[in-house]
Amino acid sequence: MARAQTVDEYIEGFTGPGRELLEQLRRLARTAAPKATEAIKWGYPAWVHPSGTILFMISGHAKHASVASTPSTRQRFDADLADRTTGKGTIKLPYGQAPPLALLRRMIAFRIREHEKDGVRWM
Repeated sequence: MARAQTVDEYIEGFTGPGRELLEQLRRLARTAAPKATEAIKWGYPAWVHPSGTILFMISGHAKHASVASTPSTRQRFDADLADRTTGKGTIKLPYGQAPPLALLRRMIAFRIREHEKDGVRWM
């Protein structure tokens, strides 16, 4: 498959539960970060603050999707993520399981605030 040039093309590259979850994450991103613009960064859908700083990204994989933000955002929510697989700045969301939308919404709000108030840029 050719490398996606748009978020639509990226999501269209998935089927079934993977596509459903990526579409759900996109809807969440659009409502939680309405001033951000969508872009493909490093091959993945990203939401970019009007200042030009990446706020967060999503990616699809064989059995899960991931949401990536700054390590400081992920660490701030460690207690809420105790039952999830996480990485330095990522959260793994297995296909076929309901994503923690309320938690992700709070994390996006925190990420926007940490950028706007504290000047935290992308990794």
